[in-house]
Amino acid sequence: MRARRWELVEQAFPDLATMSVLDLGGTVEWWRRAPVRPKDVTVLNLFEPGESDDAAMLPVTGDACRAREVLAAAGASTSYDVVFSNSLLEHVGGHAQRAALAREVRALAPRHWVQTPYRYFPLEPHWLFPGLQFMPMAARARLAAAWPLAHSSPESTEEAMSEVQWTELVGVAELRSYFPDSHIHHERFAGLTKSLVAIAGGASS
Repeated sequence: MRARRWELVEQAFPDLATMSVLDLGGTVEWWRRAPVRPKDVTVLNLFEPGESDDAAMLPVTGDACRAREVLAAAGASTSYDVVFSNSLLEHVGGHAQRAALAREVRALAPRHWVQTPYRYFPLEPHWLFPGLQFMPMAARARLAAAWPLAHSSPESTEEAMSEVQWTELVGVAELRSYFPDSHIHHERFAGLTKSLVAIAGGASS
């Protein structure tokens, strides 16, 4: 899936190596491993953007929903060629925050790539449990506290509840409302839509 996603990235942005990139919610390590290295990359992450001694790769800690404010305070640029965001939109804390994130994305660059897991794919991607996203909140929290295939294991029931409350998958209509001028690409697995990508300014859009 990652290899196919990078193929799509390169099709959408064939000049990525010459571009200035802002990654909202990513890490510098992800870009170190990327098959294409942009001209420069700024990574903004609320918790752990990573560390870098490379002048072309700048980590910034802060809230992506207030990206312009955070970047300006850090002395970073507030204008880029393209904004990337992978699997962040579903974690920012509800509709108002998702709308704020979308405004930041559109304001920071003329092009963007915003990927998010699809709400109606049968397997919930964070806990790898079928239909978890459709369960009552209390049942989701109990399962999240005990399910062994989760990406990370919560240390308490309270932490499990917080994690499921902060994870809210979206569908096509919602993503299109946040990015009305973007092309919505469907990433598929076994014929089913697994993830959605809002792409603006790309060659394939």
